[in-house]
Amino acid sequence: MPSRATALSLPEKTYAAFLFDMDGTILNSIAAAERVWGRWAAAMGLDVEKFLPTMHGKRGIDTISGLNLPGIDPVAEAELVLRGEIEDVDGVVPIPGAVEFLSALPPERWAIVTSSPIELAKRRLGAAGIPEPRYMVTAEDVTVGKPNPQGYILGSERLGVSPSDVLVFEDVLAGIQAGEAAGADVMVITATHSHPIETGHPRIPGYLDVMPHISEDGRLSVRLKA
Repeated sequence: MPSRATALSLPEKTYAAFLFDMDGTILNSIAAAERVWGRWAAAMGLDVEKFLPTMHGKRGIDTISGLNLPGIDPVAEAELVLRGEIEDVDGVVPIPGAVEFLSALPPERWAIVTSSPIELAKRRLGAAGIPEPRYMVTAEDVTVGKPNPQGYILGSERLGVSPSDVLVFEDVLAGIQAGEAAGADVMVITATHSHPIETGHPRIPGYLDVMPHISEDGRLSVRLKA
């Protein structure tokens, strides 16, 4: 059986900072999110099986607004779903190796850029045992969510670096497109993928076989563990 390392492809560049999506990238919340969104979709009369793959990686308000459901207040419905997600964090776990990887990074050189509201982000990070980072961009910080690059541009600004000197860690197409549009390089995390995403970006299944490397000039890269 091939080792996990055979599934890795790593960027050869160094970067000023790393930006991480949250759900599906450093923690796995799929079961909890799909329980809550599945109940909501069923109540709305939607085809739950077809709907669920479309809601990952986006702000709840953007998902609901995009459905154009008649007689529905997207703001109120998004708040209803959010309350459900905050209550249900059963089974939220870190992506394998993520806690060790993040803890090895200088706290001023990385941030989370998530489509989740701040309250939900903190709840899921706590459930997964991932300490809150010094810097975090959440749904409240942007006017347009992923795939718009606003979040990753803002995350770069908060770290004091250019988006073109950042490596973005993402797991879904909307986030990958946001990273690309920001001008950043992208690393795709495949840990939660049930179907492959067609991408030319470097990709890793998780963090068990890699660690961040900090060069003498303070720049960051991703390397295989010895």
